[in-house]
Amino acid sequence: MTMRAIVCETPGLLQRVERPMPVRGEDEVLVRIRRVGVCGTDLHIFSGNQPYLSYPRVMGHELSGTVEEAPPGSGLATSDIVFIMPYMSCGRCHACLQGKTNCCSEIQVLGVHRDGGMTEFLSLPRQFVHHAEGVSLEQAAMIEFLAIGAHAVRRGRAAPGQSVLVVGAGPIGLAVALFAIEAGARVVMLDGRADRLAFAMRHLAVSGVVQLGEADTAELSALTDGNFFDVVFDATGNAAAMERGFGFVAHGGTYLLVSIVADRISFSDPEFHKRETSLLGSRNATIEDFRQVLEVMRAGRIPTDALCTHRMTLDAVPTDFHTLLDPGQRVVKGMIEI
Repeated sequence: MTMRAIVCETPGLLQRVERPMPVRGEDEVLVRIRRVGVCGTDLHIFSGNQPYLSYPRVMGHELSGTVEEAPPGSGLATSDIVFIMPYMSCGRCHACLQGKTNCCSEIQVLGVHRDGGMTEFLSLPRQFVHHAEGVSLEQAAMIEFLAIGAHAVRRGRAAPGQSVLVVGAGPIGLAVALFAIEAGARVVMLDGRADRLAFAMRHLAVSGVVQLGEADTAELSALTDGNFFDVVFDATGNAAAMERGFGFVAHGGTYLLVSIVADRISFSDPEFHKRETSLLGSRNATIEDFRQVLEVMRAGRIPTDALCTHRMTLDAVPTDFHTLLDPGQRVVKGMIEI
């Protein structure tokens, strides 16, 4: 038997192919993929600027589906709705043994280091397939990108009453804002796109938004009585923005880089020391973050209907995927339905 898959052969070229159905391994779960959220990583792969990838590649790591086959005693049954943790960690390395599976030294991320979910079936180790009771297939496919935001906020230790700035109002920035608000912080968002800032004001309980421009630093200063922000999160994927963000951190504050660029970034060492800035990176998420997202989602505190703005079928991906890069489409989260 064969199944459909979408392969990114080279940057800009997507092709539908037929591939053999995967054979379930002894400790694996065969999952029928039903929804694939489109991530900035997928758009970077398509555009040719993802630093950890070789072509060709089947993209897709924001995944939900239903169980087709599961091993006895796994706790999973046919037709169960599941979400997938796409970070295939080794369980043996230094990071994994400390519970930091998100930064496993041998990590294999679905859709990046190995073929992902833009296909009809995947067979995966049991530990990466999880029940998604109480949420829809579409919601379950959003858990991963939201967990990245939840993990970043946990790393940054955003706390009640703190002032938080999120730079970049794409899906990851919105996820960070959601969970910083969940932590009780006052959140301001900075972005160049008025439509994304309007979305944040309309659907998130942000305290304010500032659009990039000549007066943006003055506006951010005025919102914090000149102190700037206890925690600043960068979710831009832009080296110049990442460097500029150091200047928005309050004395004694924390700067956390959620985004990644295939580049070096630099900063003023005297300013860094004067402010005693804490500088952190945040990569992927752990199962604790996924569980937090699921809990908050079930409680109805995530505007998932608003976040999912665009949908397409698997067969439409080769011809329509590029439209998700068009700012005029005002995409927040694209979803592929299989």
